[in-house]
Amino acid sequence: MLGTRTLGLVFRRRSSDERSSTTTVVEDQPRDPQAPKGRPTPKRSDAQIRRRTAVVAPGDRKGATKQAREARRAELAKQREALAGGDERYLPARDRGPVRKFVRNYVDSRFRVAEFFLPLAVVILVLSMVPNAALKNLSLLLWLVVIVLIVVDSAVTAFLLKRQLRERFEGKDARGATAYALMRTLQMRRLRLPKPQVPRGTKL
Repeated sequence: MLGTRTLGLVFRRRSSDERSSTTTVVEDQPRDPQAPKGRPTPKRSDAQIRRRTAVVAPGDRKGATKQAREARRAELAKQREALAGGDERYLPARDRGPVRKFVRNYVDSRFRVAEFFLPLAVVILVLSMVPNAALKNLSLLLWLVVIVLIVVDSAVTAFLLKRQLRERFEGKDARGATAYALMRTLQMRRLRLPKPQVPRGTKL
């Protein structure tokens, strides 16, 4: 009887020790701050793996740089296609909007003296290099004529364009539209971007 009672006390004490050690282990295990309330706390090994993954992913600078480069390349390709085809969705910010589109069409619908500046400049430069006094004087005269014509044509273009903008886009922001138009007149028609969308002689 005494031996049986002793064994019972030993087993009871051992089971109580096991319960207390189990409780201690569970209490010592830190709760994952990301675990929702009311759900069991994940194992420590799972939580550590998750933390390691969260630290490594943002630190992948090479992958992030490559991804950003590819996105930039795709965006530039879309912009090139838009500059050739006139798709408003992918045009650069300076070329977007109904005001800028009208300005481009207004410039492209007529001949502009300034668009012939580069070819005329080449011709005048060649004439000035010829060892002939008469041709050199002619080249200087041509320089003056070309500059005067460009100034007059640009002034007329700016004046008429401003009037058109006031009539068509009253209340809309048209800042920089005149300078945008004059810069476009200085470019040869085939080199203009976005590409001209209207033929010469079109009435707007």
